[in-house]
Amino acid sequence: MGEPSHRAAQLLTGARRIVVKVGSRALAESPARPDEIAQEVVEATAEGRQVVLVSSGAVALGLGRLGMSGRPEDIARLQAAAAAGQSILMHRYEAAFASRGLVAAQVLLTHDDLADRERFLRARATLEALLALGAVPVVNENDTVAVDEIRFGDNDRLAAMLAASVGAELLVLLTDVDGLLDEDDRVVPLVDDLEAARALVRHDDAVGPGTGGMRSKLAAAQLAAHRGVPVVLARSRAGALQRVLRAEPPFTLVVPRGMPLRSRKHWIAYVLRPKGAVLVDAGAEQALRSRGGSLLPVGVVGVRGAFDVGDAVDLVGPSGRPFARGLARYDVASVATLAGARSDEIEARLGRYGGEEIVHRDDMVMLEAP
Repeated sequence: MGEPSHRAAQLLTGARRIVVKVGSRALAESPARPDEIAQEVVEATAEGRQVVLVSSGAVALGLGRLGMSGRPEDIARLQAAAAAGQSILMHRYEAAFASRGLVAAQVLLTHDDLADRERFLRARATLEALLALGAVPVVNENDTVAVDEIRFGDNDRLAAMLAASVGAELLVLLTDVDGLLDEDDRVVPLVDDLEAARALVRHDDAVGPGTGGMRSKLAAAQLAAHRGVPVVLARSRAGALQRVLRAEPPFTLVVPRGMPLRSRKHWIAYVLRPKGAVLVDAGAEQALRSRGGSLLPVGVVGVRGAFDVGDAVDLVGPSGRPFARGLARYDVASVATLAGARSDEIEARLGRYGGEEIVHRDDMVMLEAP
């Protein structure tokens, strides 16, 4: 971590395709914020940039519309608030963009829309078409139908997934703080070590109308950075986006390190949710890490969960921590039956032969360094 370099400033000033996320708290504090955001996006598009806007705020607006005094705990009332508030939120954006000659296009997504590969590709194609037509996609989680199993968790994660999927050159997370703060409450200008950055988060600040605090934003930054997308954390206020794009502090810039994951492997690692785990011995873990091979039955020592062919599974070594994720080529019962088997024993154990790999190397991605 340190001061932004000339190269870091170039990442901001030179970004052509940008995903911008604005949070509920920033919108709740200023009713004029959608209009301000529209002006900032118009200025960015006038410079030849394309912007995808991810906006929270539907639930917070719906609470007021339905006369609720606080955020409800039951899912039905929460979804009712989202339904009532989303139309208000979108109306404000539509009016703000239309008055400036731009079209705002509503896009509502659940996690399932991106976890299913075909739907993921269709959603990406839709966003590409909107950008090509000069529209501004305004994206939000579809809270009206989303339940825990199909939720992103928060819009920070949704924004990071979108940035990774549409080939964004920059992700800007606008929030209610100036950026990541160090031990002396000074803004950290540059982060190139996310582990060190996470150590600076002293409490869970996810309070108020929103659901994502600084931990959420750093997790989203990691997701985007592993696709090669730099991330900015900055305070949401009038002119914030233009200041970021001119590299004017204060803000925190998280820069990617290492080789970015390919699109499909990034999807496996960060979009899919594992349905179970395959436990492997130390030799298998070492071989997968060092040689990048496929997982064979001989290295398997056990299974967890309930997964089928094609489901995402974590690979867990003797430490008990997942070190890789991949797509299973056998279901959980078959993997349990094949645990410890040599490749020439597969057919005898199962009564059929479905290939020698439990997880093929083309369907596998490492999650952590040794």
